[in-house]
Amino acid sequence: MKKTERVRQVVSGAPGAAELKEQTEKGWKLVAIEWEREVETAETQLPGDVPFGLQIAPEAQRLEENPVEREILLLLMELIVQEGSYARIAEELNRRGFRTRRGAEWSQVSVFEMLPRLIEVGPRVFQSSEWQKRRQHFAEGVLSQTER
Repeated sequence: MKKTERVRQVVSGAPGAAELKEQTEKGWKLVAIEWEREVETAETQLPGDVPFGLQIAPEAQRLEENPVEREILLLLMELIVQEGSYARIAEELNRRGFRTRRGAEWSQVSVFEMLPRLIEVGPRVFQSSEWQKRRQHFAEGVLSQTER
């Protein structure tokens, strides 16, 4: 059984013909070239995407909580716990006037796409005092519905 061996070689310049020939003779095959360069960036830009629920702080040195997006995350968690369908959850978010980061209405797909972020923040949310209050309010609502 054969296995593919890969080696990443850091270089300071373009490889010469002699080096390429030598590696080929050893059985290596050139499969990729990786390019990089330094570019000027705006000071307020952070690398990568900012996770939902966070925003770039005014001094642009860190991330801070985005209150509106945090409320959306809490509401998503609450509606999922209540076993709401993605369509019902999207409908409720739209009814309350919430929009996605792009300003669009929520859809079943946009709710589904939030699941990885909810999994990521879930442990912190479930330990928060705010979640405990919501949970108590939710439990009281369930009890009053069963009494009807």
